[in-house]
Amino acid sequence: MKILNFGSINIDMVFSVPHIVLPGETIASVGFIRNAGGKGANQSAALAKAGLSVHHAGKIGDDGRWILELLQSYGVCTDYIIVGDDPTGQALIQVSSQGENAIVLFPGGNHQITESDIDAVLAHFSKGDILLLQNEINNLNYLMRQALSKQMNIWFNPAPFDEGVRALPIDKVKMLIVNEIEAARLAQLPLQSEYFTILESLTAKFPNIEIILTAGKEGAFYGCGDKRKKCAAFTVPVVDTTAAGDTFIGYLMAARLRGCSITSSLAYACKASSIKVSRLGAMQGIPSAHEVFTE
Repeated sequence: MKILNFGSINIDMVFSVPHIVLPGETIASVGFIRNAGGKGANQSAALAKAGLSVHHAGKIGDDGRWILELLQSYGVCTDYIIVGDDPTGQALIQVSSQGENAIVLFPGGNHQITESDIDAVLAHFSKGDILLLQNEINNLNYLMRQALSKQMNIWFNPAPFDEGVRALPIDKVKMLIVNEIEAARLAQLPLQSEYFTILESLTAKFPNIEIILTAGKEGAFYGCGDKRKKCAAFTVPVVDTTAAGDTFIGYLMAARLRGCSITSSLAYACKASSIKVSRLGAMQGIPSAHEVFTE
């Protein structure tokens, strides 16, 4: 069994600020750093740090070649990353002194993925392999349907959420991972709805798939058919929430593939994301397998 993450790759421009800037406001940044990022790349880094062998597919420009070397240093296979004519995706990230973030994205190469690109990559994968997806690349519908035709198992994280997600074959994925905002929007419920209410709506809508709802300091919730589980969050000082969800997904998959129960898998994923938020940076802040899986 092989793992393919077909996802975004970004150059993150991270500004440390006293607070998230308001409309019409200009504030001075107290720090700046350039990082590799993108939900896709972050999740591949998390998978690799968690001890899994992962192949990443995506598209970057010449300006992003340094990210290939970084991903390789974590153990990610980058053979299916295309260097195209468009610039690499960019993310302008504000990180407040409270550890919260706000992000503006420019998709760049992430939105230049063609059907022929997809076919060329999927030719190397087969029945039973895992395909991990987010919502930061184009041609998702084609990609998902081609993967399903090959009987691959899809883990889908529809982030950032948009209305186009509703047209995707979500009912046929193996695992759906959503945060509280994505979950409420997908369930078409008010954002203030109780988490279990949202989960009940989603499990009724998608009765044959596993669903994980992440809720930050409230922990994580699981639903599949009539099964329900909850994992409490770990209490830690929050430094930077960037890539916390990506870390959660990487370690959730790693734990499941180790044969852990869903209860234990949620606990390991929550532990990993709690370590991540206590550190500055995206990929570099993701913990190692030893930190997470050692009791």
